[in-house]
Amino acid sequence: MLILNGLTQAAILFVLGSGLTLAFGLMRVVNLAHGAFYMLGGYIGYSVITATGNWLLALLAGSVSIAALGFIFERLMLARVRGNDLPETLLTVALGMVIVDLCLVFWPRSPVTLNVPASLNPPANVLGVTYPGFRLILMASAVLVAVGLWLLLYRTKLGAAVRAGVDDRETVRALGLNIGVMYTGVFVLSGFLGGLAGVLGGSYLQLSPGGDTTILMYSLVVVIVGGMGSLLGAFLSALILGQIISWGLAFAPQYAYFLIFVPMVIVLALRPQGLAGRKVA
Repeated sequence: MLILNGLTQAAILFVLGSGLTLAFGLMRVVNLAHGAFYMLGGYIGYSVITATGNWLLALLAGSVSIAALGFIFERLMLARVRGNDLPETLLTVALGMVIVDLCLVFWPRSPVTLNVPASLNPPANVLGVTYPGFRLILMASAVLVAVGLWLLLYRTKLGAAVRAGVDDRETVRALGLNIGVMYTGVFVLSGFLGGLAGVLGGSYLQLSPGGDTTILMYSLVVVIVGGMGSLLGAFLSALILGQIISWGLAFAPQYAYFLIFVPMVIVLALRPQGLAGRKVA
């Protein structure tokens, strides 16, 4: 049971962290609004499912709306300060603060959960253990996201350009590729995954004011442990952190939050570029 719970946690962490690690890897922007993206996407999904009762529509609305927000923000604001690390980071901090305050205005201040219909949450027998079917859907969703991102990164010209941009942005620009368009596309994808994770996580756990900080911390740990711009690294680090959270909550709940930093410290000491990251010249 604890292993399955760890895999469920890992599924959410992967969807959450994969977008951030790609954006950070290519754009070199630590998007400190990523936790707020998660929360806003989850709350939008909550409003949609409350109004319609359609969970799939809520999933679509939460993810697409954050992708649209990411596009507007990147084009109108982030693009104007591109290449300036401090202004870029401060802009994402400001956006996160605005989103969090808006969530306090429009949604309940008490924790809420997206109601998953019974048709999506049938009891399932896994190795003799009765397990909620929706959690298996979460795992399957993470696998689909992983496969989709792998196909995008390793089977398309856009993916090849993104991977090249992770290692050497100057060369990519010298080859005549429009790195501005690539930046926008990656940031939109990052926002989409953040909103998607918000709806998935809000259906499995809870959405609450201030939760964006914890979510952002988890995202950054996934990026650091996995390696900048590495999809495989995000997958491996999510698996490790998911199990640590699951077993930690079961046997040492008072230290569960602290324990996620242990692999980060070890990786930074032994392999600073992350489990699957590459050193950037």
